[in-house]
Amino acid sequence: MLPVHFYTRPDVVQVAKDLLGKYLVTSFDGQLTAGKIVETEAYRAPDDRACHAFGNRRTARTEVMFQEGGRAYVYLCYGIHHLFNVVTGPEDMAHAVLVRAVQPIDNVDIMLERRSLSRLERKLTAGPGALSQALGISTGHSGLSLLDPTSNIWIEDRGEVVIEENIVASPRVGVGFAGACAVWPWRFRIAGSSWTSPAR
Repeated sequence: MLPVHFYTRPDVVQVAKDLLGKYLVTSFDGQLTAGKIVETEAYRAPDDRACHAFGNRRTARTEVMFQEGGRAYVYLCYGIHHLFNVVTGPEDMAHAVLVRAVQPIDNVDIMLERRSLSRLERKLTAGPGALSQALGISTGHSGLSLLDPTSNIWIEDRGEVVIEENIVASPRVGVGFAGACAVWPWRFRIAGSSWTSPAR
């Protein structure tokens, strides 16, 4: 399980890169599932117009972003997709990393059942809504500690290191409204992974 100091670093862009190759794990009703993180996006308050907490805006939804790093921030997109984010930085910094894709690793059969799929294919966990469904994550888990040994969601370091040369950086997805911030290259993918969502 990743330690608190991994999450509380102030550089959310570096944390987003460092999450590549780590393993997002869930355990619900005795069913453990896990996937290797292969795609992330960084969001940074207060100057990032694409960030929900832009201008340090505090709402009932974003309040968890202002807590100390190491918590889940899960929000609903288009009223359908549950998107899993990792809160980072010290308390009141309001930084977060969206996990956009994972490579399915542990108990893939459970993930397939949750996604109503019959065979292993990229759409199982490529895309933030897909991976949350496959791993059983919903908005009800927002605010959950990723550090508590009794937590249902955590992130593991299994000894894999993704070097800078194997990280592809590009603009984030769906943030055209964010003006100049929309072109910041804060989307990170493991080069060559067949489990990332399509390039844009």
